[in-house]
Order: sequence, then C-alpha cells, then structure tokens
Amino acid sequence: MIENMDLTESPVARSDSATDTERAFAQVMADITGQERVSADSNFFDDLGANSLLMAQFCARVRKRADLPSVSIKDIYRNPTIVSLVSALAASQDVPAEAPPPAPTGPPRSAGTLEYVGCGVLQVLAFLAYSLLVAEVLGVGTGWISAGSGLLDYYLRSVGFGAVVLVMLCTLPIALKWILIGRWRPQQIRLWSLAYVRFWVVKTLVQRNLLVLLFVGSPLYSLYLRALGAKIGRGVTIFSHFVPVCTDLLTIGDGTVICKDTSFTTYRAQAGVIQTGAVTVGADAYIGEMSVLDIDTRLGDGAQLGHTSSLQAGQAVPDRQSWHGSPAVPAEVNYRRVEPRTCGRFRRAMFAVRQALTMVLLLAPLVLGLLDLLLTAAPQLIPVLGLGTAVLDFSDPTFYGKALIVSWVLYFGLRLIGFLLMISLPRLLNAAITPGAVYRLYGLRYSAHRLIRVLTNMRFFKTIFGDSSAIVHYLSALGCQVSTAEQTGSNFGLQEKFESPFLVSTGAGTMIADGLSIINAEYTSTSFRLSRTTIGARNFLGNHVAYPAGARTGENCLLATRVLVPLDGPVREGVGLLGSPSFEIPRSVERDSQFDHPRTPAEFRRRLAAKTRHNVASMLLYALHQWLFFFGLVLLAWACALHYNAVGGPLLALASVVTIVYGIVYFIAVERITVLIRPLNPLSCSIYDRRFWRHERFWKAAATSVHMQVLSGTPLKGVAWRLLGASVGKRLFDDGCAMHEKTLVSIGDDVTLNVGANIQCHSQEDGGFKMDRITIGHGCTVGVGAWVHYGVTMGPGSVLDPDSFLMKGEQVPDNARWGGNPARQIRADHYQ
Repeated sequence: MIENMDLTESPVARSDSATDTERAFAQVMADITGQERVSADSNFFDDLGANSLLMAQFCARVRKRADLPSVSIKDIYRNPTIVSLVSALAASQDVPAEAPPPAPTGPPRSAGTLEYVGCGVLQVLAFLAYSLLVAEVLGVGTGWISAGSGLLDYYLRSVGFGAVVLVMLCTLPIALKWILIGRWRPQQIRLWSLAYVRFWVVKTLVQRNLLVLLFVGSPLYSLYLRALGAKIGRGVTIFSHFVPVCTDLLTIGDGTVICKDTSFTTYRAQAGVIQTGAVTVGADAYIGEMSVLDIDTRLGDGAQLGHTSSLQAGQAVPDRQSWHGSPAVPAEVNYRRVEPRTCGRFRRAMFAVRQALTMVLLLAPLVLGLLDLLLTAAPQLIPVLGLGTAVLDFSDPTFYGKALIVSWVLYFGLRLIGFLLMISLPRLLNAAITPGAVYRLYGLRYSAHRLIRVLTNMRFFKTIFGDSSAIVHYLSALGCQVSTAEQTGSNFGLQEKFESPFLVSTGAGTMIADGLSIINAEYTSTSFRLSRTTIGARNFLGNHVAYPAGARTGENCLLATRVLVPLDGPVREGVGLLGSPSFEIPRSVERDSQFDHPRTPAEFRRRLAAKTRHNVASMLLYALHQWLFFFGLVLLAWACALHYNAVGGPLLALASVVTIVYGIVYFIAVERITVLIRPLNPLSCSIYDRRFWRHERFWKAAATSVHMQVLSGTPLKGVAWRLLGASVGKRLFDDGCAMHEKTLVSIGDDVTLNVGANIQCHSQEDGGFKMDRITIGHGCTVGVGAWVHYGVTMGPGSVLDPDSFLMKGEQVPDNARWGGNPARQIRADHYQ
C-alpha cells in the first residue's frame, strides 16, 4: 500500500490536501475491508482486495450518510480509487441536479381476506369448468375414433378429430377474450377483484395455448394476435414465446422482427393493481433477444433495440435509431446484420398451410396414437415381459410391481428413442444448410432449421447431464465443438440453448452457468442466416447471457449475469464485463481466489474424480424420481381407462385435475425431502467442495418448475412457495417469478412479483460458489424480467423496475425506486 504520510487518527493516508469527502469515504472503506488505513490512491480491487459484494456494502453504507453523495456500483467500477471516485462525483454535480426519488405510491391496495380467498375459489372453478369442457370433447372424440374399423379408418378419424381440436384451440381463447373483456384499454385492475378474475381467465387461455409453441415464428402467430385485437402489420415475424395479453394495446408495423425471449406483455403489476398500457413498434423495427418492453413504450420506424435491453415506461426510440441497454440509450451498433430477401404473401401463406396440415395430418394422429399406447397397448407389455396377465387389477399388490416394470420399460425406452433421434435426424437436416448463406424465410431450409432447433434443445438431457463432466460429451454428441482439454466438472449448467448446435464452439477451460442463449441465427422479416458463434478459452459466463454471433470478446473474459455482450469496439480479453450496456470490471479479484481450490494437478484430478462420482449419483437420483413420477401417471391413466365406460367424460376431467395436483404435490415433496436431508444455509466455497456438489444435487431436484407456473397469478402460488420452505407474507401476487433456494428467501405482505422475475440466492463465479439470503419487504414490487441477486435486502415499499439487475449485497432503502443493469436508485423523470 502506498502511503504519502502517516495520519494515525485518520483511515486515509494522503497529503494534507485530502478533502473531507475523501476522508469520509476512506473511513467507510477501512471499516468494510478491515484495513487500518486506506490510501486515497489505492485501487479498491487490486490493492485492497475488495470484490463486488464488499463494494455493494460500501455503497449501501455511503447512502446512509447524509454528508456523502450517493454512489452506485457502476461508479465504483468506473472509478476504482477514492481520488477518482470523488472527482467523478464532483463533476457530476456540475450538471443539473437529479430530481428527488419518486414519492412513495402509498401502501398497496390490499384486498380483504374474503376477497383474496374468493378470487382463488373462482379461479379453481374456472379451471374445473375448462377441464370438464376439454374432457367432454376428448371423450366424444376418442369414442368416435375407437368406433372405426381398420388402421386407415382410425387414421382418418384421428385426422378429423385433430382438425376439430385445432379449430377449438384457436378460437376458444379468442371468443372468450371478446366475450369477457371486449377491447382492452389503458386502465388499472385491482388485484383479486372480479375484474381481475376476468383478466386472469383471458390471460391464462391466451398465453397457455399449446398451439402458441407451434405458431411462434410463423405467419399463423400474427393471425392469432390479429384475431385477439392486435394491430399487426404485414410481414411481421415474432419469435418470442411471451404472448401479449392486452392485444388491443399492441401495434406492430410492417416488416418488424421480434427475437425470442422478448417480453412485451402490455401489462404489469404494481402496488396492488394490474396496469395495462400501449406498446407501439413501428415498421421495419428490430427487437433483440431477452429484451423487455414495458407499457407505454414506443419504437419508431426502422428503429432497433439491442439484445438484453429494455424500454421503461415513457421511453421512445426515434425513427431509424439504434438503442441498447437497460434502460436503453442511443448506440452506434447495427443489430440488423442480415440482408433481406424476397418473401411474398404466397410463400407465407403456403408455409402456414403446410404447418396446419402437419399438425392435423401428423401431430394429431401421433399424439392420439401415443395416448392409445399408454392406455391400451402398454398393459399388453405385462405378458410380453413374462409378468402374467394384462388384467388391470388395482386390488392385487403384485399388480403394482408389474406396473413399475412396464413404466420403467416405457419411460427409458422413450428416452432412448428420443436421444437417438436427437443425435441423428438434426445431422441429416443440417446438410441442407450452409453457414453464412442467407435464406428466405418459410421455405424448406427454414423448416429444417426449426426442427433442428426443437430437437436439439430438449430439456431433460441438459438437466440430467448439466453441472457434471458428462455435459461436454453430450453437447459434443449433439454437434457442438466443445473443448474437453480442460475438464472442470462444471463446464455448463443445467440449461443452455442454441439455434444450431453445429455452429457452437467453446474454448478450453471455459465455464458457463445456467441460461446461456447462443444467438447463431440472425433474422430479418424475410430472411435468416446461420453463423458460427465462438466463446473463447478460459471464459466464465454468468446466468442468462445472450451471446450473439460476432461478439467482441476473446479469451479469459468474465461475462457477468445478464450482461449485454458487445458487438462493437475492440476484442475484449483478460477483463470482466458487467451491465447493459456493458462496461469493464476486473477479471477476478484476490478475495475470489481464496477458496479451497485444488493446489496441484494430482489433487485436482482426485477432487474432480470425486465430484464426478457425486454427480453420477445425482444424475441417477434425478432419473429415478422422474421415472417414479411417470409411474404414477401410468397408474392414473390405467385407472381412467378401466373406469371410463362406467363414468364417461367427467372422469377425464377429474383425471386432468388429479394429474395437475399430483404433479404439484410430487415435485414439492421431492424438493422438500432434498432440503430436509441437507438444509440450505449461506455458503461460500470452491466448486470442488462437497457442499457445492450437494447443492448441484438440489438443483436437479428443483429443476422441474412447470407445476409452479400453473399456479401463477393465483393465491395458491403463495401456498406452494410456503410448502417449499419460503417465508411468504400475506396476499403475495406472483405472476410467474422463478425462485431457486426457497428456504433462503423472505417475502413480506402484499409483495408483487411480475412475470419473468428471478430471485436467485446463489452465484457461481469461476471456480467459486456463493450463496446468501434475500429479503423482500412489505409492499415491494419486482418488475417484469427483473433479477434479484443473493445477499439483497429490499426495504418496504421499494420498487425494482422491469429488466433490472439488483446486484448481490445491495440494500434498497424503504420506498425507493431502483432500476437499470446494474440497478441504482433513480429519479422520478429518469425515463421521460
């Protein structure tokens, strides 16, 4: 440490010209780092050994002092000494002062207990009514198909019934939207009221429509939104599965492209109400991947919004300008990197016709055939396997042993077939696509590309192999060029996705956390191009990073959670990148290298082998509990088949409800058993520590989340979180939040969690793992797509804006409004 003079009574070592602000900052820094003296010229990271968590604590303490200017984590990284920090803060005071933070909106409009419970009852009744309707249709349809004679007659009847179901799935949400709502208008809907029940019914039907999964990226999707009231121009292409709800408030001009995982729901929840508002996108606009458009936002004609970016309420991008970041700011980056091709109405119409015919002629008979296999043909496996007769006798204890064996053969047989199909068919289809070539949309090559993407992104295999040494071999089998030269045992997390695995390359020693999205397909409204995407050696990528082709990052980079990966400027090497827009931070700091990592090659090999053995046991346990769940489904299906003739359609409705309840109870039980065996506690250790391996096992146990999303927007979601161990207050509104380590989360009364929000109590940073508690106070709101990291405390009444990243260790004051990536306190008119 460099000291210019000895000041025994002051924690700052500097000349007599040191300012009061510098001395005060030095006092706080000394307390945080445990240093006796702090030089005003010392680098926070290189000299004092601080890390981002300590600096978040530094910022929080500074904010509590009225005699010091507020400091954000971004200020710290850009000015990593006290001298430069004070100078930068003084310069910022020369510009017009920010308005004070927005006044508190007041406590949420709390519903009474009767209204809260009554809303839940009405939602359950609505679900039961829908289940009964579906069951009656399925009962009539399957009975009609069974009355056929011969294989051809069965097939033709399946096609006819499939066509009827397709029409119903398309028209029912549309009809109920117009009956229950009419036209959406900008308004506020009080949570848990009768108006909210109508909103929830329409939202659930519109967003949970299974056909949306098939319509995305198709002209049929635009037709579906138009029928719901949206004003969609010609040639619009939407790849996002986030379906807008208040469709009358959505306007999209001709030729616009919206990339996948982009949220433009046209509503948000805050302070006890649902707020609806317009989202307007001009002609020939481009919206990148993993972006968020809040209500009351606008993109002009020809405008661009980059990946991992957002527009906050009131923001507008002028015509033909490119913006990026969260919140978005002007940028000199062209995100539309592919030249257009001719793609007329006839070509789009023919693709839509082919897609509809595929659903009716292929998918419907296939699904009905698999259902028939499970209900009627599967019991015939009992005598085939030498287990006795095929009689379904639920009173015989030996019958359950037979069913267990049959379910094992069916489950793992189907998984094996799926795996073989996944590693073979995409390779054949890939021969039709040349990297770098620009193809027209909606042709045979586009269909091949869509099928490759679907087949190679199956969730089960990535979950079972992820967080282990096996994942690199699995990805190699898919076609990825993944280096195995430096196996770490945690090269990839549980989930990563790509447009084409054959154009993915990663360097030696690179580690990637969950949620990586590799953007190796680029689109216009008329064309697409596949390009190789390469992640350099010795990189570390945090959670939910969208990594585009042409990214300007090389070797030895750290890309933080939800970072905007740059497409311009020099190639970054040996640095870290944080935020959106991204800025440079240290690649690593001393305190993050003090874990109990292996010190010698021999020790590394020994601990890696031990980790691999532990991970293999975790994989077997995951496969076991997934198979046992399937076994329960087989028993439910057989019981339904046995008694259907006596009871009829209502039995199918009951079976669908029982299946959902069974799934919720089963997976809650699996996760709770895992936590009861190994309780979760704050942790900081190496990835080669057995405590981390146990947490990887917990992640697999908690990986299945569909059962939780079914409950989104209902009072039952809070009940489910409590059953999973979270401390949840009264009247929680959760519209689709993800939460991992539930037992480390504390949520107060009247809290609002928007769709796409993420509460994550952990972080893997290179070879280190850290986990801590999160506290969200009474009346807080976490915005759409916002991210709350470990060690965070949100004071009562505080608001985190959409698509914000609240970094580890931050302490949000009461009634404050924070936003941005990384998040900081913002003023009332910040986005105007």
